Amino acid sequence: MKVTINKKGRFSAAHRLYNSHWDYKKNIEVFGKCAYLNYHGHNYEYIVSITGEINSETGFVYNLQKLKNLLIEEIEELFDHKNINLDIKEFDSINPTLENIVIFIWNKINKKMPYNLDLKITLYETENNFVEFNGK
Repeated sequence: MKVTINKKGRFSAAHRLYNSHWDYKKNIEVFGKCAYLNYHGHNYEYIVSITGEINSETGFVYNLQKLKNLLIEEIEELFDHKNINLDIKEFDSINPTLENIVIFIWNKINKKMPYNLDLKITLYETENNFVEFNGK
């Protein structure tokens, strides 16, 4: 029997959406105020969902304390109170859209997950704007 466990977290970060191959006017046309030169910030929230069989010895799909520590190390310490464009080297050449951030987070967490567990990340940029990614 498979069960899904979920862990919520949050971080605050700034970013700017733009395509370096376009001029400022085109960036504003496509990304609106998200392309302003001085960046802008969000209070991101995320949900990490792990689906798998319950371990008969522990009763866990995955240890929630271990997951909490992993998320602090891999997500919150990296993103919280940072400028994604300037402080996270992987976003030097990747536009830090909600879609690209969730894929980046999924890749970081998935590397630490046992192969027999399915991972899904839900990332909220605002209360109404969010994405989900499960590696497919």
